[in-house]
Amino acid sequence: MSDQTFMRRKSRAVKVRNVQIGGDAPIVVQSMTKTDTVDVEATVRQIEEMVRAGCEIVRVAVPDKEAAIALKEIRRRVPNVPLVADIHFHYKLALMALEAGVDKLRLNPGNIGSAERVREVVRAAQAQSVPIRIGVNGGSLEKDLLAKYGAATPEAMVESAMRHIRILEDLGFYDIVVSLKASDVRRTVAAYRLLAEKVDYPLHLGVTEAGTPFGGTIKSAIGLGILLHEGIGDTIRVSLAAEPQEEVRVAWEILRALELRQRGVTVVACPTCGRIDVDNFVGIVTEIERRLQHIDEPLHLSIMGCAVNGPGEAHESDLGVTFGRGVGMIFKDGDPLRKVSSEEIIEAFVREAEKMVAERRARKSAEREKTTTP
Repeated sequence: MSDQTFMRRKSRAVKVRNVQIGGDAPIVVQSMTKTDTVDVEATVRQIEEMVRAGCEIVRVAVPDKEAAIALKEIRRRVPNVPLVADIHFHYKLALMALEAGVDKLRLNPGNIGSAERVREVVRAAQAQSVPIRIGVNGGSLEKDLLAKYGAATPEAMVESAMRHIRILEDLGFYDIVVSLKASDVRRTVAAYRLLAEKVDYPLHLGVTEAGTPFGGTIKSAIGLGILLHEGIGDTIRVSLAAEPQEEVRVAWEILRALELRQRGVTVVACPTCGRIDVDNFVGIVTEIERRLQHIDEPLHLSIMGCAVNGPGEAHESDLGVTFGRGVGMIFKDGDPLRKVSSEEIIEAFVREAEKMVAERRARKSAEREKTTTP
């Protein structure tokens, strides 16, 4: 990341278990389970899939008492995963979630009952050092704000957020994260810009109900990309009508595209044209990317269909391949390594990538031993 390109907005730090949001911490990736929380087996399985994909904080819906009870077993089964309980309206569910050992609450304090009930939840959260995310959604604003502004405008969303923030601040609670989500890019961006000028709490970014994997990815990439490029945002959740691990993968692609974080394999591939020298190029790229999804370490790959831009891209990559007629030249750290037939390229390229990662891990392990050996 170039320090000349991004100037992060200064925000206070909030800890969610062992993960810091805000301050000088990297942008955190999170998502939400889509199973019935009462189904512990399915929920734990999905959480594990999300974590493998790179999810750093997992949110779980707690719509009723049965879900709150299930949280205890979920917590036991995934003891090291930062868990957020998603609560709406019912303060007792928030208390049950805290008893179950969650690491963060997502609730709007103005919506969970009387001042005494809010105070009870806040005191319990304070006792366990559990932060609260205030989540304002353009689709569920207070009626008086809709009447005042005529619609769920960015100004209305910010006023709603400030109401909830003041409730917590009046109780001496400042372990707060805030989100302002609308289902369109313009309102979302405008609302976050307004709030970023008013408070220093860390901001959770997202375009809510973004849509299908295709359309939702585009909306999320534009909305989150604009804000992150302006230095606004401390944690992100991509909302798609898809499995949560797909949301996580899109979130990481956004961060990698902006060079804000690096994780796993980044593939540069040519769009193909009449110069291409290999059959089924798209299938080759897709299969290589699929076969290397298990790699966590940053690895930059280039897969090019001809020799026009291929060598140049290969020099910029950890590992690259440029195709000629019926063969591919594999490059390692910018230097030609060996030729492989196009039929063998997937297997050969995947092996070289895994070998490179293994060598890096071995070097890091040796370096750690040197520093710890007296």
